[in-house]
Amino acid sequence: MTTTSFAPGELADAANHVAAHLATPAPPPPDEPWRAQSLATGAAGIALLHIERAHTGHGVWHQAHAWITAAVAGEVSAADTTGLYLGAPAVAFMLHAAHAGSTTRYRDGLATMDAHVATLAHRRTDAAMARIHRGDHPDFREYDIFSGLTGIGAYLLHRDPGGSALERILRYLVALTQPLHDDGQTLPGWWVAHDPHTRTSALYPGGHSNHGTAHGITGPLMLLAQSARRGTTVDGHHEAIDTLCTWLDTWTQHGETGPWWPEAITRDDLRTGRPSQPGPARPSWCYGTPGIARALQLAALTSGDTQRQRAAEQALAACLTDPAQLDRLTDPGLCHGWAGVYQTAWRAARDATTSALTATLPHLAQGLARHIQPGTGSNPGFLTGDAGTALTLTTAAHNAAPTSGWDACLLID
Repeated sequence: MTTTSFAPGELADAANHVAAHLATPAPPPPDEPWRAQSLATGAAGIALLHIERAHTGHGVWHQAHAWITAAVAGEVSAADTTGLYLGAPAVAFMLHAAHAGSTTRYRDGLATMDAHVATLAHRRTDAAMARIHRGDHPDFREYDIFSGLTGIGAYLLHRDPGGSALERILRYLVALTQPLHDDGQTLPGWWVAHDPHTRTSALYPGGHSNHGTAHGITGPLMLLAQSARRGTTVDGHHEAIDTLCTWLDTWTQHGETGPWWPEAITRDDLRTGRPSQPGPARPSWCYGTPGIARALQLAALTSGDTQRQRAAEQALAACLTDPAQLDRLTDPGLCHGWAGVYQTAWRAARDATTSALTATLPHLAQGLARHIQPGTGSNPGFLTGDAGTALTLTTAAHNAAPTSGWDACLLID
């Protein structure tokens, strides 16, 4: 059996094909006008592709501007339901990506969005700290990357790292690592009362601790580590990082092909000390070993813990060379597909102590290229669709960091 191999030029051609297919923005569905402001599925996310291409000379600014204009065609929301992937923070991230390397491009619009994001951050931090003081459980929307304070903090880390809004979010994340006491059990402070789909479920009586990057504690760990790495810390910052790392260490499982982490821990798991998940799930940025290993690597880099760093890198390399795990990847997207795995591995490889992760990248690029289906029109978006895939293809083709910093919204950089 032969396997098709893709040269860097072919990867670039595939990215060009996707960009050509996404040349002209369409209005959002009439019953979902908010979608234009979505980084995940709407114009704001697709704009990131054309922004990156304009920065690098593979595209033109008037095309990027068309998508940016489409994203802000309606009233931009800064309601409490907005976060990094929707509304004012998403639009701000898009404009920040366009502004990269310039002193004037979208400067006024970005300043307006920054003011709204800072106000939102303070308001939502107030509510989150009040919840902690009541002793109630959080939910994902309070702290995760997509909708919560971690995502908003990720934006602020790049825009206003010395500002009071980010400082308050970091203080909140430190407080989030303090234990909760409920029904005779001591639970971690990030323990949610719902299931992974934010519903009440008989499979998760009493809720769970989520380990995913997208919705679980790996996201907060990434933000705490990234901010410490850049010299922005608050009281208790490193202790909070240690608490999160220790929790993940406690639940590390050792399989025949290497370490892995359960996606979630239930109350029954806590009582038995063993996860109910029998083995590693799909490798992914959002929930799997790639995202968790990158977070632990970043945490190790903040403290110079070379032992932890090597362990994280070895876990990631083992995952990325396990055919059984890679076979579970069935789509090309960023969230839970080949693109997210490639971009995460590429970032981790640049910080790695050995060349083992770099050695996995050609195979991952081939896997990504084999799974793309550009131009189908079924999913043009950033998070799970063509735009995010094309951005990752660009990284693979040129072996260069994004000029716009688009992958900062994944917290892997």
